[in-house]
Amino acid sequence: MKPRLIAIIIIPILLSGCQKDYIVSQDQKILFQVSYVNYAWGGANEGFIIDNEGNILTYSNPDVWNFPSGEKILTVAQVNENLSKCIATGKKISVNELQNHINYIDNLASSKISSPVGRGADMGSHGYYCFQYSGNNSTYKCVTIKIEGDWESENLNYCTNRVVDWLQNISKGL
Repeated sequence: MKPRLIAIIIIPILLSGCQKDYIVSQDQKILFQVSYVNYAWGGANEGFIIDNEGNILTYSNPDVWNFPSGEKILTVAQVNENLSKCIATGKKISVNELQNHINYIDNLASSKISSPVGRGADMGSHGYYCFQYSGNNSTYKCVTIKIEGDWESENLNYCTNRVVDWLQNISKGL
C-alpha cells in the first residue's frame, strides 16, 4: 500500500479519537448555576441559573429538584424539569459578557478540585457551577467552580476567582 493511502486511512481514525465527550455546545440549555442548599433549620434550596441565551432564572425551594448524580451528571430530562421550576427574572447577560465567561468553562472542566475542608456546621453550602453538554449521551456534566460553607473546596484553575466574582455580582443584583 502506498504511504499516502495509508495516511488517508489512518489520520481520520486517529483524529476521531480526540473528540471530547463533554463540551460547551450551542445545543445546551444551561451554562452556569449558583445555589444555596441548607438542610438545617427547615431546609433551603435556592439559587439561579444562566441559560444559553443569557437569561437569569431563579428558583426557591422547589418541591422536586434534580441534583447531579455521583458522577456530576444530569440528563436532559432532569435539566428540563429543573428549568420548569425556575422563574425568569427579566434580567439578561449581554452576549459579549456571556461569551467571555463561556470561554472559561472548558478550562474549568479540565482542572482539578481542591479537597474539601470542613469550616463549620449548619451554615449550608453556596455552590458555583458551570456545565458542559454531551450530545452523544444527552447529558450535562456539572463542573464545580467553588463551594463555600460547611465544607469548602474550589477549582484549581486560574480563572476560578474571576468567574466566582462575576457570579457573585450577578447574585447581588437579583
